[in-house]
Amino acid sequence: MSGLRVNGQTLGVDAAADTPLLWVLRADLGMTGTKFGCGMALCGACTVHLDGQPVRSCVTPLSSVGSGEVTTIEGLEGREAQALRQAWLELDVVQCGYCQGGQIMSASALLRQNPDPDDAAIEAAMSGNLCRCGTYPRIRAAIRLAAQRLRG
Repeated sequence: MSGLRVNGQTLGVDAAADTPLLWVLRADLGMTGTKFGCGMALCGACTVHLDGQPVRSCVTPLSSVGSGEVTTIEGLEGREAQALRQAWLELDVVQCGYCQGGQIMSASALLRQNPDPDDAAIEAAMSGNLCRCGTYPRIRAAIRLAAQRLRG
């Protein structure tokens, strides 16, 4: 059994070192906001932050987390997260909702690193997140709205 830092807490985990972080989060810790989409780091539904950086948890082995801090959609906090959640609601971004946790995780990392992203920066940061419902225009608009509000 080892300790895994998730959302500010150290949690006991009894899993093989090569177990994908996604399965530890969902099956062992019950954090189901992080979704399984493709299992090959192509869709972004499983995006979490590892030491503040977005990673695809479906291909991140438990052994690579080490003493790093994992943040899931359940534990995402701060100005960027709040601004994004509000913009998501106001602009009715969500259709089916399956990919939205990963979308918000990627968008929050973008806004933390670049508080005034242009369309090219948004496209680059979000290019690894797929939305089967095609809500891309609303996702981009929500990121722009959140960024505008964060700038004041």
